[in-house]
Amino acid sequence: AVSCLASHQFYSDQPEIALRYYRRLLQMGVQTAELWNNLGLCCFHSGQYDMCLTCFERALQLSQDDTTADVWYNISHLAIGIGDLGLAYQALKISVAADSKHAHAYNNLAVLELKKGNVDAARSGFGQSHTLNPFAFEAPFNLSLLCFKLGEFQESFEVVKKSLECYPEHSESKELLKTLEQKFT
Repeated sequence: AVSCLASHQFYSDQPEIALRYYRRLLQMGVQTAELWNNLGLCCFHSGQYDMCLTCFERALQLSQDDTTADVWYNISHLAIGIGDLGLAYQALKISVAADSKHAHAYNNLAVLELKKGNVDAARSGFGQSHTLNPFAFEAPFNLSLLCFKLGEFQESFEVVKKSLECYPEHSESKELLKTLEQKFT
């Protein structure tokens, strides 16, 4: 029940309150990779950067095969947040090496590949992410945006519709679809 309260507070943009609940779990003797991973995220989102790496380090020490990829994925978020894209790239590579079905890691890795100018690798990563998780809207939206910027309007149109099937209220997908429809008329 305490972890549910912590999770609720975290997703209600109250990471400081969530941190209190997670620390209470530590006081109760709970020692899991998931707990330390969540503590790291709470520290990051509440601006306690000095504690983030310590928490993620402890999460890695306790992690099993099923949690290692998630810890590295969250380390990539920390790295992006502090502006270390090299560390973020490495963390995402480790994440997909630990779990070859980690769709969100493939999507974020594709974004970083695109930032490096590797269009083909980005396209492949977005495709892989969408194949692994066809219910997430991020990868098809990112691929659609990439196709739009490359002037591949028909493919962009087809892919943005997939994004809107996953998340009909996504404002940026709706805006891109509207722009594409205007180009076709």
